[in-house]
Amino acid sequence: MTLDLATLLDEREIGRALTRFARAMDDRDWETARTILADDATGELGTGPLAGPEAVIALIRQYLDGCGPTQHLLGNVLIEVTGDTAESRAYVSDLHLGAGERRDLSFVTLGDYHDRWRRVDGRWRLALRTKLNRGHKCDFAVFGLDLG
Repeated sequence: MTLDLATLLDEREIGRALTRFARAMDDRDWETARTILADDATGELGTGPLAGPEAVIALIRQYLDGCGPTQHLLGNVLIEVTGDTAESRAYVSDLHLGAGERRDLSFVTLGDYHDRWRRVDGRWRLALRTKLNRGHKCDFAVFGLDLG
């Protein structure tokens, strides 16, 4: 299979956007995360359907704002571009450390991001994020949530 230069550049831009979104979560840089999401972005992150970029970011913040440092590592990234749409799949391994009195706690997940992308005004925007969790280890208390 031969790829043309435009497709390779599209794949690179999408790959960079994947990385920027992961770093934005870890940096708690919600403004950057918002610029990557399409205006009509949707998501399914394991708690039910989310409609709109604000809902996607709000759910992520619900967990990350209550814990300490995090690191979302991506690997085995596959990107398929078809015109002005694309799909990507990436393994994600995310580590969450506790904050304050929960600093001795940690939470780790292994999963997959299955994403759909759309070119909007010449930029690739994340239109749909689905996270499939393969497993987790440790304690939800790291997030400081009352999941009662």
